[in-house]
Amino acid sequence: MKLLLDLDAFLQTLKDKGYDGYFHTESCCAGELRESISGFLKLWKNGSDAPLSAGYLHLSTYLQWNGQEKPSVQCNMWVKYENGKFDLEQTQLHIKRTDRYGQLLKESKLKNLTADSIPTLKQALALVSEKPKEKVKAPKRGYRM
Repeated sequence: MKLLLDLDAFLQTLKDKGYDGYFHTESCCAGELRESISGFLKLWKNGSDAPLSAGYLHLSTYLQWNGQEKPSVQCNMWVKYENGKFDLEQTQLHIKRTDRYGQLLKESKLKNLTADSIPTLKQALALVSEKPKEKVKAPKRGYRM
């Protein structure tokens, strides 16, 4: 059975997962999640813009941004949209960590997600984060008597 969500329920689902920052919808409407999606849907209704992938909305955001000199984590999400409802049955999530020059450090692609299997913000960051290296303790140097 398909779980179709209206805009408010979809926004609440993403906020519960920790995705509450600024988004781009179809690379044109920037702002908080509600503003971004609503702005794009208005443009689409007026006929001045349309989704790049038929039946899917592309949402993108930064999950982690510490300035231009540090690595960043970007998230791209494709959500099925039909008849004014969001279907989270076939959601795709691409998470990538890049260095300050834009070169890919690590990437994770999750496909065929459901509302329950979409990772939380912390889980998504953990998928592409680097494991801390173990520090080897240096032996004590000194004289023994």
